[in-house]
Amino acid sequence: MRPPPSSMSSLPAAGAFVMQLASSCPLAPNGSSLGLDLILFFNKNRLVCYEPGGHQFIPCGQGLLQEASVLLASALNNDSAWLQRAQGHRRACSQLATTYWEATGLRKVPPQLRIIPSQQGEGDPSVLLSCFVWGFYPPEISVQWLHNGVPFPLQDPQGPPVVSSGDWSYQCQVTLEVMPQPGDTYSCWVQHPSLEEPLLQHWSPGWSPRLKLMVALATVVLAVGLGVFIAGVYWYQLRPLGAGYGPLPGDNYPSG
Repeated sequence: MRPPPSSMSSLPAAGAFVMQLASSCPLAPNGSSLGLDLILFFNKNRLVCYEPGGHQFIPCGQGLLQEASVLLASALNNDSAWLQRAQGHRRACSQLATTYWEATGLRKVPPQLRIIPSQQGEGDPSVLLSCFVWGFYPPEISVQWLHNGVPFPLQDPQGPPVVSSGDWSYQCQVTLEVMPQPGDTYSCWVQHPSLEEPLLQHWSPGWSPRLKLMVALATVVLAVGLGVFIAGVYWYQLRPLGAGYGPLPGDNYPSG
């Protein structure tokens, strides 16, 4: 017999429980394995951790999970299959660390760079030059500005602030405020372990607004003058010969 609907509504709802086993292989800066992190989670809470040095599981649960953590750690330590599984994870860390480290931590990716100028404001002749450098690995890099081939003093002897791009590559930016003059050349110089020779990109100031206006006016005047000259020549060639014109003796002009 089915219970009435009123009694069913009073029954406690079943809870959702999730058990997870997470493992990771921490590496030292030189790529050597630092051991194994093997943790059993219960609803995202640590329950049992593996201790590689002692080759055993230890309780790491807290609060309400502490008692269950102790019981489960004891059970896993008495289970040869779980102990062999943990040892397999540890061997995998030692064997695969070198392979993956060569393809990630030891790789070298050359940087890309671009100079972007920006005006400080209307009527302000100064220009802010930004040298963007991105896509490089490892993060160690040197970036310096040059003016007509002469290096500027380093703003920070420690180098520019380097930011991770989140894809195993890095980026940085170095800015310089200048008062450019005609003929000046500013260069962004980049040195990186992936490069046989430093990267160098140049920037030179363009024409000033006053010079641009003068060139534009001169171009218009030249175009108008050339147009008038061509029209005059064309009209001169089409005009009829004047009355009273007579060919000289021995001429070779066509008659008509």
